[in-house]
Amino acid sequence: MKNKYLSISLSLATLLLIFMGCSSPESPSQWAIALHGGAGYMVPENYTDAQLEQYKSEMQAALNKGIAILENGGTSLDAVEQVVRYLEDCPLFNAGKGAVFTHDGRNELDAAIMEGSELRAGAVAGVGDIKNPISTARLVMEKSPHVLMVGKGASLFAQQNGAEMVDSSYFYTEGSWKELQRILESEKKMGTVGCVAVDKHGNLAAATSTGGMSNKRYGRVGDVPIIGAGTYANNKTCAVSATGHGEFFIRYTVAHDISALMEYKGLSLSNAADIVVLDKLVKAKGDGGIIAVDTKGNVHLAFNTPSMLRAYAKANGERGVEIFK
Repeated sequence: MKNKYLSISLSLATLLLIFMGCSSPESPSQWAIALHGGAGYMVPENYTDAQLEQYKSEMQAALNKGIAILENGGTSLDAVEQVVRYLEDCPLFNAGKGAVFTHDGRNELDAAIMEGSELRAGAVAGVGDIKNPISTARLVMEKSPHVLMVGKGASLFAQQNGAEMVDSSYFYTEGSWKELQRILESEKKMGTVGCVAVDKHGNLAAATSTGGMSNKRYGRVGDVPIIGAGTYANNKTCAVSATGHGEFFIRYTVAHDISALMEYKGLSLSNAADIVVLDKLVKAKGDGGIIAVDTKGNVHLAFNTPSMLRAYAKANGERGVEIFK
């Protein structure tokens, strides 16, 4: 009888702790983060070990910035912005400093950012004098009633809101200029950069930035600043950042399609992403890939090209930095 009363007392105590919000040890916060540096047609034999190691080193450095923010309880929004800013400042990637040139020999940059709790988003397109377009995209989201600003208007808005402006010569790199001269498919610079994350509070965010398509004309804008195409985040489902042939990602609303398959059909993150990237896009002959996370801390990296520069980290200690399949 004594044991019976003891058991009842322990059960009541457990229930009391639960109702008071003091239940037995909490499960670890499931933050997660992933980034990409573009999907494409890199093959190992075209690069030295030192070059490949440099790509991996820069991706790891960018990833570490995001990990530090998330581990210390920071927001997913801050994490994705800071990771993409780092990649924009690195001339290895087709974003920010290393952006490719248009047919007219200019740099036209696009970027977008989105958070999943209230579906707020901001984007800029066709800018050539903003040092970090991803941060201006965040300003559009937080300091204006709009989602997308383009060209001179976006630059004026950035300047008025304290963004760092630069002369267009800042974006020049010898590699990007030489690429414009040769435009050989097998030697194209890797594309878009992006980052997705879920923080300890369960909030999702996605950020993407690009210099667009080398040799592009006529003010072409790709999928990156189109919310739902190259960038999307929704706390009900997932956060997605895409990279590849933008026209296909726009037509198939790739990022939102993955989210919709999860929300309306109940698919897992990996199943939804694979259907879109490895089936729908392949049938449409759309090259590229995505990085994605969900609110449970699951990470999925899907691509239908020979390579996608990618890295990820999770609260449970899982880490990875890869280039090829």
